[in-house]
Amino acid sequence: MFAITIADRQSSIGIDAERLESAVALVCSDRGFIQGAISLAIVDDPTIRDLNRRFLNHDYATDCLSFVLECREGFLEGEIVVSSDTAIRRAPEYGLSAAEELLLYVIHAALHLTGYDDTTPAAAAEMRAREEHYLRQFQQAPRVGPVALVATCAAEAGPL
Repeated sequence: MFAITIADRQSSIGIDAERLESAVALVCSDRGFIQGAISLAIVDDPTIRDLNRRFLNHDYATDCLSFVLECREGFLEGEIVVSSDTAIRRAPEYGLSAAEELLLYVIHAALHLTGYDDTTPAAAAEMRAREEHYLRQFQQAPRVGPVALVATCAAEAGPL
């Protein structure tokens, strides 16, 4: 069984905790993980910027961070951090609500936790296809708009 905990450390948007937990659980179970613990923190830009600087030496806010703490056959422990401020700022570019943009960030980070990467064009295309697959599971259309980029999640930096 998966234990998924959410820490909502922002007040800018309302969070559908059940939807976000379900997204993480679905991605993990589809990748063969049947046990584990995932923490999900929804934070503001200053907080995610500090974490990005501290763990990845990137001095800017990002949309999501993911940290694999332990991974072995059938078991995954990790942390996901997403920025509500970034979701609010970027969602209008794609015709989405901030909550919809935030769901994309959670799915993107969960994909990173389960082994996907987006460091090459082919890998990014595969990851984008998986994001769209999961967004459809939650009756959400993929991004549309002037910029056709996937989330710029920083991953695998180490524990918080």
